[in-house]
Amino acid sequence: MNDYKKKSSTGVWAIILFISICLIGIGATVFIYQYKKRKEASNHLSEIQESVNAATDNDPDQVASQVIDHNAIEQNTLISLGIDIPKKEIDWQDLHEQNADIYAWIYVPDTTVDYPIVQHPTDNNYYLNYNLDGSYGYPGCIYTENYNTKTFSDLHTVIYGHNLKDHTMFSTLHNFEDPDLMAEDHYIYIYTDDYVYVYEIFGAYEYSAIHLLDNYDLSNEYVYEQYIRDVLNVDHTPARVANIRHDIPVTKEDHIVTLSTCTKDDVASLRFLVVGVLLNPREGDESI
Repeated sequence: MNDYKKKSSTGVWAIILFISICLIGIGATVFIYQYKKRKEASNHLSEIQESVNAATDNDPDQVASQVIDHNAIEQNTLISLGIDIPKKEIDWQDLHEQNADIYAWIYVPDTTVDYPIVQHPTDNNYYLNYNLDGSYGYPGCIYTENYNTKTFSDLHTVIYGHNLKDHTMFSTLHNFEDPDLMAEDHYIYIYTDDYVYVYEIFGAYEYSAIHLLDNYDLSNEYVYEQYIRDVLNVDHTPARVANIRHDIPVTKEDHIVTLSTCTKDDVASLRFLVVGVLLNPREGDESI
């Protein structure tokens, strides 16, 4: 009887060991597959970045003239402020062939933010989980939701991106948690096929993880005015991070852009936001 029990016990442990090995093997296979797909998606994005940033190696004078043509009279505003537009060689037709949802490009100096912007036509959460090449998983994309137009004519445009450990996507926006860095002038450049929008960064702070565009009726000028006040007063709240440039004027007449990502410690109830005010509004978009 004891021998039978021993054999039975040995058989059970053998089955458990076998199942454990199978599960470990399956887990390892899934991990390797996910790593491979993420690597492919990251490499694809890097190739796009390299082509766009080839402008400095090819014909910078030609690219610069294209940018000036796109901005027309508004370019004079930037010149008077001493602000140059970084050169990008963006082949919009090629980008659209790779992904039809690409409609703009965002660049933030002093960070690694240098990516296409996408917007899915029906699913606002799609690019939270999918890459430019259609594969599932990280790094995802830099994207907007259909609460915003794709013309940057809205009073408030919100752009989303992951906070990743490899310092890609929106992770290095956390550089602006440094008050000394925030004390310097910084800009957000958004390139479209016929215009370059330039925003001056005036805030970097942690804020409630509410949906900014759904919770504030910005069609109401009083609500928008109060929202601007709330942002400018974040440094008078218990917020853990609250760097605000009070020397940069922002009013209800201005258009702003908010870059939204997770906090450094991934607190679910909070987001880290970097916000800029538009310096060169396009004709017809200057006010509410």
